[in-house]
Amino acid sequence: MNIALFDFDGTITTDDSLIKFIRFVFGDIKTAWGMMILSPMLLTFKLKLIPNYKAKQWMLSYFFKGMPEEKYQKLAEEYSLEQIDNILRRQAMERIMWHKEQGHKVVVVSASLECWLKPWCSKNGLDIIATKIEIKDGILTGKFSGKNCHGIEKVNRVKGAYDLSDYKHIWAYGDSNGDNEMLALADESFYKPFRHPSPSTSE
Repeated sequence: MNIALFDFDGTITTDDSLIKFIRFVFGDIKTAWGMMILSPMLLTFKLKLIPNYKAKQWMLSYFFKGMPEEKYQKLAEEYSLEQIDNILRRQAMERIMWHKEQGHKVVVVSASLECWLKPWCSKNGLDIIATKIEIKDGILTGKFSGKNCHGIEKVNRVKGAYDLSDYKHIWAYGDSNGDNEMLALADESFYKPFRHPSPSTSE
């Protein structure tokens, strides 16, 4: 069997699913107000003074800390099944369908949160490896549960979930520096835009 690893945001989608999810839950006005409050932190991130995981965790904490798990999971499932299809990149979905037609295992490996990716992935018959949010006593803490699935952590999580020696050929798809380590893991890697699959590796 062969395996294909896909980043999600910017690779499968045309937009950032985290921001879209925040807007879905809180609306445009509350989201804009929150972003204004968080703007000093976002600026330090843009200037590369703080790492990706810290910026994302502060954002998650601001918007979701204290939310009941049941409410959060319900909103995440609604967003996943009702909204994600609106931000899909056609070319990426064609590649996913091609891999599935060849009988390859397809895995979404994302720094975005599992809660809103898993329902969509399940609907499309895809495996999922993603960042998880911490929940204690039925309440969101606003922190990660484990590490942010970004950079080398993508490789660590993939190797922890799959014995890659079982696969004859590995593809990987990404669109940012956070995907570089995963792309380097593959026999064939594609940095958006994708080219057509090679017939020699279609079996």
